[in-house]
Amino acid sequence: MRGSGFSRTILMGLIVMVMALSLSGCFYIIFGGAAAAGGYAVSRDTIQGEIDREFSEVWDAASEIISIKGIIESQSHELGEIVAIINGARVTTTVIQLTPATIRLKVKARKSIFPSIHTAQEVFVKIMNRLTE
Repeated sequence: MRGSGFSRTILMGLIVMVMALSLSGCFYIIFGGAAAAGGYAVSRDTIQGEIDREFSEVWDAASEIISIKGIIESQSHELGEIVAIINGARVTTTVIQLTPATIRLKVKARKSIFPSIHTAQEVFVKIMNRLTE
């Protein structure tokens, strides 16, 4: 008898965890495929992740992918920011030097006032895949 109560507790814990993830926006990233390339949702419109590469490598990959996927409106190498229109969404990509060896890539996408997490994830994954080729 005691074993089944313990099993129910574990099962309920897993159900609660899955529900919490699905409501937080992380569910899609975790179960949406391994293609997230180490990224995670930080809000309803933003995906970010870290990679051990040089700033210039990440910047060049981001510039290349974004120019292929859409139209670049502005870019600032000094600020590490690229703003573009991709799939009708305004996409802001930020490259941040965290340590001498680690870079944070952050992709935010919004269509008008609505978040476009799918576009943000698509751009993030393409850039990360380009860096790991």
